[in-house]
Amino acid sequence: MKKYIVLLVVLLASCKPKAILLESQKPIVDESTITVDKISEKNQENNIDFSTLNIKANAQYDDEKNAQNVTAEIRIKKDEKILVIIRVLGITMAKGLITPTSVQYYEKIGNKYFEGDYQGLSKWLGTDLDFQKVQNMFIGKTFESIKKGAKYQVSVNNQQYQLKKESETNTETTFLFENEHFLLKQQEISQPQNNRLLQVNYANYQKINNRVLPTLLQINAHQNETKTTLSIEYKNIQFNEDLTFPYNVPDRFERVYIEKN
Repeated sequence: MKKYIVLLVVLLASCKPKAILLESQKPIVDESTITVDKISEKNQENNIDFSTLNIKANAQYDDEKNAQNVTAEIRIKKDEKILVIIRVLGITMAKGLITPTSVQYYEKIGNKYFEGDYQGLSKWLGTDLDFQKVQNMFIGKTFESIKKGAKYQVSVNNQQYQLKKESETNTETTFLFENEHFLLKQQEISQPQNNRLLQVNYANYQKINNRVLPTLLQINAHQNETKTTLSIEYKNIQFNEDLTFPYNVPDRFERVYIEKN
């Protein structure tokens, strides 16, 4: 199962970035001036426009038993597909392809592959997972759109603006934004009663050709006593190239299944 989460999360963030956006260090003087609508409006100003995105990154995976460093290439065709290629010492060890309706991946260490939809993966992670959430995670957008008038609790947490919402299914959704550019600093979906948590932290942001993207993502997944961490550092980013998305499962690989119960 732990192999599945690293591949899922990796499925599940020009030249090397030069401009790093500094976070605001100004204290928040008057909390009453901030509203959900203002956060929504200011955060929307950070949205980026692209047709394709090609990200080359370093990644580190840690759990209770293992730690592994890999390189990853993340190719995104906006709103259509995401291809992830994982390499060790330049050799392709795993590939994953997701679309709005399907999730597929294979890994060479165990000669295994998976094909399916989001239902089993969502039940296993304890949160509704879909293509849009994975795409948003890589580009520093909130899992769900924050619409004006939405019912969130607004507060200040460590000089950052916090939005929090609890659903009828005992699922809590929380977003944290820095207080100058309203860039997303953390987002999480949790089910405290089931000891489940999916959290993404954004350490820094970069500006490339007037587009703002994160430079470093740390993804934490907790379920019961199991904790998995994946750190992804973007090293090279290209916009609007003609990309290919080749994906073929090698012969004689064994299909694996994720239980939906």
